[in-house]
Amino acid sequence: MAGNSFGQLFRITTFGESHGVAIGVIIDGCPAQLGIDMDFIQSELDKRKPGQSKITTQRKESDTVQVLSGVFEGKSTGTPIALLIPNEDQRSKDYGHNVDVYRPSHADYVYDAKYGIRDHRGGGRSSARETAARVAAGAIAKLFLKQQGIEIFAHVTAVGSIEAPNLESNDLSALLEVREENIVRCADPATAHEMIEFIDAIRKDGDTVGGKIGCVIKGCPAGLGEPVFDKLHADLGKAMLSINAVHGFEYGSGFAGSELRGSQHNDRPIPNPSPDGKGFITTTNFAGGILGGISNGMDITFKVAFKPVATIMHSQQTINAAGEASEIKGKGRHDPCVVPRAVVIVEAMAALVLADQFLRNKVSII
Repeated sequence: MAGNSFGQLFRITTFGESHGVAIGVIIDGCPAQLGIDMDFIQSELDKRKPGQSKITTQRKESDTVQVLSGVFEGKSTGTPIALLIPNEDQRSKDYGHNVDVYRPSHADYVYDAKYGIRDHRGGGRSSARETAARVAAGAIAKLFLKQQGIEIFAHVTAVGSIEAPNLESNDLSALLEVREENIVRCADPATAHEMIEFIDAIRKDGDTVGGKIGCVIKGCPAGLGEPVFDKLHADLGKAMLSINAVHGFEYGSGFAGSELRGSQHNDRPIPNPSPDGKGFITTTNFAGGILGGISNGMDITFKVAFKPVATIMHSQQTINAAGEASEIKGKGRHDPCVVPRAVVIVEAMAALVLADQFLRNKVSII
């Protein structure tokens, strides 16, 4: 089905379910002779895997990736790359209570409405477990973008009403080091501590909470993106909104920009002071690095909002498959807040968009 694929030239197709034998991804269009660093790919998956801290689900998965095709002697061959991630810690019995009962705010009912059949074990295909395949593919996209001088960094900017201050730094490696020193993956240590305590309290109460992730892309050249339907920010928006639990996307000034006047919001261009002297820079970046759907060479910035996880350990009113009133209480292992594990997913989807747009731009000019 087309709904399982993403991208045009750098194209991925994911497969598998939460409680199936494995999940995986096929990457078609990756250029040949790209160095495939398996340690890097595994390190990316380790950031997303479950069971990594007290504020994430306690499901234990090593998420060990296997290469089935498309790589020879450490380099891509230009043929489809197939990656497989076995499922190791399924506990399908945890979902016996919702075989015929629809969980509130889950995809249970709509899957029945669409297909007439659904895998009730962990949500099947609708489970966030599927995103591990995207992270594996995104890691390869990151390796490709690194060769082009493009870097991507995301971190948790909010949990509930707790918000981190805006971080101004051109040293993404330093921010990454700070981010990975705390389990909530916020690059501001003081805010991270407050977030962790809050999520842990929410977990103990059997409840969940939402949050936000901010992302910056540095080194992106001007010219990526299409002028009408495949605008760069439109592709980024689609990518982010395809992630489980995402309820909002904004780039640049976002919704706050609607409160400004044009005289306040316009980004004033000035000559580029860098040694190559190409293009221009702007004194502000309300545009978020994108003009007319095309990158302008400035940092690309956006934020992604995640809803609270729908499974809570409280009794809730619902209905069953027969349309009768029923009651359900969450069981099993679930995240009290998804954003700590979703940081690397946001980066992966951004990398897939940029890799695809970079290759597409090669045919824009002679």
